[in-house]
Amino acid sequence: MRLCSLSLLLSLLPLPAQDLETALRTFTEIYAVLEQEAAEPVDPEKAIFGGAIPGMLRPLDPHSVFLDPDQFEQLTKLQQSVSKGFGSVVSVLPGRVIVLQTLPGTPSARAGLAPGDQIIAINGIVLDRLDLEQLTALLEQSRRKPARLDVRRPGADRTLEFTLTPEEMQSPSVDRMFMLRPRVGYVRVASFDSETGAELRRAIEKLGGRSLKALVLDLRNNPGGLVTAAVESASLFLKPGQTIVTVSGRAMAAVEQKVPEGATPYEFPVAVLVNERTASAAEIVAGCLQDHRRAVIVGTPTFGKGLVESVFPLSEGAGLALTTAYYYTPKGRSIQKPLATGQLSKHANKDAAGGIRPDIIAGRRAPSRLQMFLEASGALTMFATEYLRSNPHPTEDFQVTPEILDQLRGFLAANRVLPGIAEWTQERTWIENHLKAEIFNQAFGVEKGEEIEAQFDPAVLAALAALEVK
Repeated sequence: MRLCSLSLLLSLLPLPAQDLETALRTFTEIYAVLEQEAAEPVDPEKAIFGGAIPGMLRPLDPHSVFLDPDQFEQLTKLQQSVSKGFGSVVSVLPGRVIVLQTLPGTPSARAGLAPGDQIIAINGIVLDRLDLEQLTALLEQSRRKPARLDVRRPGADRTLEFTLTPEEMQSPSVDRMFMLRPRVGYVRVASFDSETGAELRRAIEKLGGRSLKALVLDLRNNPGGLVTAAVESASLFLKPGQTIVTVSGRAMAAVEQKVPEGATPYEFPVAVLVNERTASAAEIVAGCLQDHRRAVIVGTPTFGKGLVESVFPLSEGAGLALTTAYYYTPKGRSIQKPLATGQLSKHANKDAAGGIRPDIIAGRRAPSRLQMFLEASGALTMFATEYLRSNPHPTEDFQVTPEILDQLRGFLAANRVLPGIAEWTQERTWIENHLKAEIFNQAFGVEKGEEIEAQFDPAVLAALAALEVK
């Protein structure tokens, strides 16, 4: 997404000046009649911002939109990876929010929130009456201004009250890094912003740099971001002069973006994880590494968003996001998936499929009935909290023993959940893995919990197999 000058764009319009002048005069006349003669008063903002401008953009594509001042400010902050919050990681379930981790130096940590705390009310609104959608909306609203939290802490004989004031916090785009095997690293890129290229290089160096035997680069659920960041990131793995992406549109000649001369890329094997929520800049990285056979792509087909969205600042703090071109992989594949309305131009049809199709299809299998219940109810999270009350200092070599599984069965029975012997036996490995991850979430932090989850993630295991890592 790029910022452009609207006055420059208007100066390049191919329409005859007389036709444009006539259309604008007609629009002005219609508005004047509405303002003077309509039975009800005309709200200028609704008439123009809510009606005329969206109507003008509607024949284009869903990504070309008018941004009011609030939306434009939010977009700017997203590009800077700055957001307001309390600095806590929580597990959100219908009617229940459980704190998994508080980040050092944040409002949550300073106030004294702790892993295992259950938030039972926010600003007097009791959470157990809310469904997941309502709860998510309430949490989003509460991050914008000071919030009063009523908290039930395991072992405490009364409800605790905290007042937290949200603060702006920088969100790193490279948010996970750890070793999967000796000299085999894992790095997750959550988005692409101005610092992503540098963050990715630092993460790789921290894991061992050129001494690594292989790397798993996780782009799942990455919605994209700045194309410049995608180019910088891809340049870490490709040779100087190799094409990363081609940009082409109606009003511009095709432009190739290549790895800069003088780049010193890493040479170890790479596997890239993608899924249906991998989009835009993330697809550019996956697509170019696939086309140059520099990485094996593992997961499920990506979203297919290959539009060049230019953002034009307008007066009064508003903005206009407009599709001006399309992205293509080095082999000419269109990243953009054709829209159902058929609104894309011929420039987007070099490859009708769109998106990036993995070399190896791998993903999570459909959950069983017991798995769905345990995840939806938060039973493993709650049991982990109870277990850590009695065993507050597990070591990092902790394993779920048969005795702990017996305690879990007793906990489920006390909550009127009685899985059959056959069902329990079939899901035993899944339960052991996920319970260990939940205990690590609360005992050592979410990063450690996700490191445990990666060890039994089907896509990660498929990537390791493709890299011939045992």
